[in-house]
Amino acid sequence: MIEERLTQGGLEVKKRMTITEVADLIGISPKTLARWEKVGKIKKPKRDWRGWRVYDETDFLHIKEFHETVFEV
Repeated sequence: MIEERLTQGGLEVKKRMTITEVADLIGISPKTLARWEKVGKIKKPKRDWRGWRVYDETDFLHIKEFHETVFEV
């Protein structure tokens, strides 16, 4: 499967990413990302046919922005 990749501030971002890929790019654990989703700090992502979370570029940018406001990068 060929997926487009974008560069955002030196990070290579794919069009569709898993929770693990997003967490690795941001520097947090997948459990932290799931917890933020559960308590409403970030919006719930789309799910694929298996029920797995699927993040797009917009989701990634919102999560990255939230992370930067919380941790003052």
